Amino acid sequence: MTEALFFQNWQDKVIFPPRGAQPVFLEDTDKYTVILGGIEAGQKIPFHPEAKGIYYILEGSGVMTVNEEKFDLTAGSIIITPDGAKRGIDAETRLAFMAVKIK
Repeated sequence: MTEALFFQNWQDKVIFPPRGAQPVFLEDTDKYTVILGGIEAGQKIPFHPEAKGIYYILEGSGVMTVNEEKFDLTAGSIIITPDGAKRGIDAETRLAFMAVKIK
């Protein structure tokens, strides 16, 4: 039986490096990966293809592009992206998110 993982406060885990997003891995299995990501206002996560993903915006605002579609992000937004879709994020303010990538 696997033990539960509990993170009392995501703010204690997420980092905002000066050069852009650097994921913090909360769990990485053969089926999925759970990360926290943080970027400062004006920073970007470059447009790139990725596995199916679920993104939950924890704080901040910005725009996420999935293929050719743009989504305005605010705290509480959830985006589910299809497998192989190209995606990227432009932060308007300091932005933190949790992502689950399905393998």
